[in-house]
Amino acid sequence: MKNNELDIIYHDSKIVVVNKPSGLLSVPGKGPENQDCVVTRIQAMFPECRKFPTVHRLDMDTSGLLVLGFTAHAVSDLMEQFRNRKVLKSYEALLDGIIEGDSGVIELAFRLDPENRPYQVYDPVNGKRGETHWQKLAIENGRTRVKFTPKTGRTHQLRLHSYHPEGLGVPIVGDRLYGNGTGPGQLKLHARYLCFEHPKTKERMEFDVAPLF
Repeated sequence: MKNNELDIIYHDSKIVVVNKPSGLLSVPGKGPENQDCVVTRIQAMFPECRKFPTVHRLDMDTSGLLVLGFTAHAVSDLMEQFRNRKVLKSYEALLDGIIEGDSGVIELAFRLDPENRPYQVYDPVNGKRGETHWQKLAIENGRTRVKFTPKTGRTHQLRLHSYHPEGLGVPIVGDRLYGNGTGPGQLKLHARYLCFEHPKTKERMEFDVAPLF
């Protein structure tokens, strides 16, 4: 695969599903140096793609499954499914330590720190509640492999719920905001599973792609 291409998991005339690598933006950022992203690569690979195909996003450092729409109807339909929490998704992560217990639910409220963007801070008074279900998968060389199933979609939710003492108390490996990561492309957080209804055929679309870590 060339540097400017993407791992295409599925596509038809209405949608495309990609496996985003860690270190690549989902959408264009500010400035010419931040134009390389999933959207611009998809538009280069599929000329029929509309100008704004984004349905949902992954953090730059998070890898995994993203669905985009080629048509206005597809984008609108999929965004409605996300808003109504009809989309099923789960993540796999490698945590930088060993956690207690086998499974549980994390409920923490947090908000943006305006003086330290894009860092999120725990704020039980003014923050927005996030809910994450987690399950321990394995212990590997002093680290814990975990399945995360978010019930809400807050910015940096899984990263904050993982590292914060009120959550699991252990950061995700390679997290440069909340852990010991030093640069992009190191975060061991992967959007592994995605399930939604096809906006045209109404067929159940289900994808599961294992992480590289």
